[in-house]
Amino acid sequence: MRIDKFICDCLGVSRSEAKNLIKNCKVELNGSRVSSSDLKFDESEAEVFVNGEALTYEKYVYFMLNKPAGLVSATKDAAPTVIDLFKKENRKNLFPVGRLDKDTLGLLIVTDDGDLGHHLTSPKHHVDKTYRVKIEKLLSDDDIRALETGLDIGEGEVTGPAKVTVIDEETILLTISEGKYHQVKRMLEAVGNKVLLLKRISIGGVTLDDNLKEGEYRRLTPSELDILNDNV
Repeated sequence: MRIDKFICDCLGVSRSEAKNLIKNCKVELNGSRVSSSDLKFDESEAEVFVNGEALTYEKYVYFMLNKPAGLVSATKDAAPTVIDLFKKENRKNLFPVGRLDKDTLGLLIVTDDGDLGHHLTSPKHHVDKTYRVKIEKLLSDDDIRALETGLDIGEGEVTGPAKVTVIDEETILLTISEGKYHQVKRMLEAVGNKVLLLKRISIGGVTLDDNLKEGEYRRLTPSELDILNDNV
């Protein structure tokens, strides 16, 4: 890897800022001053210091976010986005894996690993996503059967089989392996019901950390990342 790109990735600075650090003799590689921004080296084995501080290289980062209501699941938008919560991370290419509606809460994976993001959201991989759903009224046995078999949600779209767990008269857990537009809300509407509150609690076998308050995030643990990679 080029030394200037390495600095950009570690510090979240621009290429010109990285070159200025090198020009001003602020960068050391394995104990020697770096004078050329196009110097190539093995980032897995080298020690790099900027202004006397060691840099640690991570090719990709992976976060679990408890998404609050009111934020858009996008990298850029006229409205505030979930990525606005990650400004201090100094990672330029972070994106949310899949989308949660603006008013939907819960688990969102945020990363800069495009391959993992693609695999987790690609329809052909059928990654399970479970939602805690507060509904307007109790589901009948016929309603549950329709949801679990698959049903027409309009505009020529038919859902695949889902799994329904009834918690109480107002709450269900709904597991789907698709990501159609407003799918959960449309599924409940198709059986004459209404979603009052929607929260995603798991994706691909990774469950939302109960210790995370709305708007808080943390790194995925190695075991959680292994679980997600098992879906790839």
